[in-house]
Amino acid sequence: MEQVLASRSVSITELKRSPSAVIEQAGSEPVAVLNHNRPAAYLLPPHVYQAMLERLNADLRVAIQAGIDSGPGISAEDVFAELGARYAEPAAGATGASS
Repeated sequence: MEQVLASRSVSITELKRSPSAVIEQAGSEPVAVLNHNRPAAYLLPPHVYQAMLERLNADLRVAIQAGIDSGPGISAEDVFAELGARYAEPAAGATGASS
């Protein structure tokens, strides 16, 4: 069973019946939207969604800076060459079986 990550929940049917009432009752709390008692979506107040995006952007900036600070970069060409060599398809007829 999937974990419901909100203290409030509502069925999709109830949400379709009265979306304004669900939003009003939720206030500033997130609401789990359930389909067959499993989370299908979450409704978030605009300020919560904005705060999440700001946090994700800040974390992403920190991660990018950490990557920059970790040492010299590797060119994309070198990375793709290494991946190509590592995961190259075997040549046709090179299966090791002889006829």
